[in-house]
Amino acid sequence: MSQATAVESSQASEALRGLLSSRMKVLYITTDHRPGGWLADAFGSDSATEVLLEEAMGVVEGVSRLRDEVFDAVLASHEPGVLDVVEMIEGLRAGGNDVPMVVLGTQPPQELSAILFEVGADAYCRVQDTTTRSLIWTVARAVERHALIRKNRQLLQDQRRRLHHEHQEADRLLQQQHSLIEELHSIREETSDEALVGQSPKEIPRKSAVTPRLSAAATYALPDRLVSHYRELLRAYVIMGAGNLADEMKPLAELLIGGGVTARQAMQMHLSALEELVRGLGNRSARHVMNRADLLVLELMVHLADGYRQQLVQKRKPLRQQVLPGIESTPLSSLPYEPITDA
Repeated sequence: MSQATAVESSQASEALRGLLSSRMKVLYITTDHRPGGWLADAFGSDSATEVLLEEAMGVVEGVSRLRDEVFDAVLASHEPGVLDVVEMIEGLRAGGNDVPMVVLGTQPPQELSAILFEVGADAYCRVQDTTTRSLIWTVARAVERHALIRKNRQLLQDQRRRLHHEHQEADRLLQQQHSLIEELHSIREETSDEALVGQSPKEIPRKSAVTPRLSAAATYALPDRLVSHYRELLRAYVIMGAGNLADEMKPLAELLIGGGVTARQAMQMHLSALEELVRGLGNRSARHVMNRADLLVLELMVHLADGYRQQLVQKRKPLRQQVLPGIESTPLSSLPYEPITDA
């Protein structure tokens, strides 16, 4: 932050508390018909604050001084036909100069205030109706207003940079997750190739070309209803958070397990839905969405892994019909019936 901006921020904070800054540097743009001696004497007679008043004759000299020096505010004397303040302020604002502007004149406010506000002036004071103290406070409020505008503009730029950085970070994380899935798939293929070593060419199954990423329309050979359901679940999870959709996760995992959906396919479905959600955020934050999405896919993978583990246990140790107690230890000779023999 520059020294001039720091001074303006300090002055703005003091004005908000009802206190004037100890010093203000003001440029007075006028003509030979109305020199600034009377205005300097007026400011000097008021001990509320120290006003360093510098004078510029005409628009050309005033614009030149504003280009070369830094002033807290500008006072301009409006003289129709001699010094047109409306055109001067309009030109300064179009050129990017945002110094506070207070206009002094002899016309009634209702004739000139609206026009001055439209071109970018901060206030209009009629000389006959304005005291020195009120003029000082008018200038102080104009300085305060512009300091707040600059601060809000800076905050807006910081927010835009932060959102842009968050979206870049989200894209980078999505690319890393895609790369992780592709790497795991490559490792699985290499393992399968090693298992086929020693087999005859006729016994080796023919492989189809594997594309790293499938299109969003054919989302990894999963039903459209399932993909749409997961997309809505992801949106709800981002809003409601973990724990509120616990009853939805187990049925979803059972549905995926029943359809033989692998962890890779589930992760690809998740990334496809997440990419679509992030692209639709616009200027909103992506960090919250990414954090909630990571929790969702973690919870889903836990349910999925547990479901497949239970299937494996049942396959290795299938359920068997248990005999009634006592029957297994009873010898056949003691049973109350005659053995069947051939006639």
